[in-house]
Amino acid sequence: MPFIKTHIPDLLVFEPRVFEDKRGYFFESYNEGVFAEAGVDLRFVQDNQSRSGRGVLRGLHYQLNPHAQAKLVRVFQGEVLDVAVDIRRGSPTFGQYHAELLTEQNKRQLLVPAGFAHGFVVLSQTAEFFYKCSALYHKDSERGIRHDEPAFGIDWGVPEGERIVSDRDAQLPGLEEAEFNFEYHG
Repeated sequence: MPFIKTHIPDLLVFEPRVFEDKRGYFFESYNEGVFAEAGVDLRFVQDNQSRSGRGVLRGLHYQLNPHAQAKLVRVFQGEVLDVAVDIRRGSPTFGQYHAELLTEQNKRQLLVPAGFAHGFVVLSQTAEFFYKCSALYHKDSERGIRHDEPAFGIDWGVPEGERIVSDRDAQLPGLEEAEFNFEYHG
């Protein structure tokens, strides 16, 4: 199976089988049957893409239920450190994070379930980041938590003074003030 379990339940790394030869490479970035065979029952309804420069940090974002989104994230070009934080009440890993290096070379993808805050920072000069979503964007459900929340202790791999954060993301609340409505059903 092309899935690697992380220490957080339901958070998976997808490592596609890549076929390379002198012409280049080919791989299936998503196959509903392969995901279903691994017990991942998701329907993706929206694709998003961004391009960012070195040090740009986007996150930590999520949407409240009933508009919560699972995401399948990957990098087309460049290198990012992708981070998912478990914010499901009752989860044995509540408040813990997993960081995954996603690059155009390793072609790995992170499957971020609903109930996780998600963000990434660009480590290369530029990066093109792509993700599939299981629910449509719903502005009124959009929420987030500060990327530098002390309770998470995330090592972003980029010094604080070199991080480029939007004004909106810089104003996100900490964990204690954040609104989220996710429950763990392990």
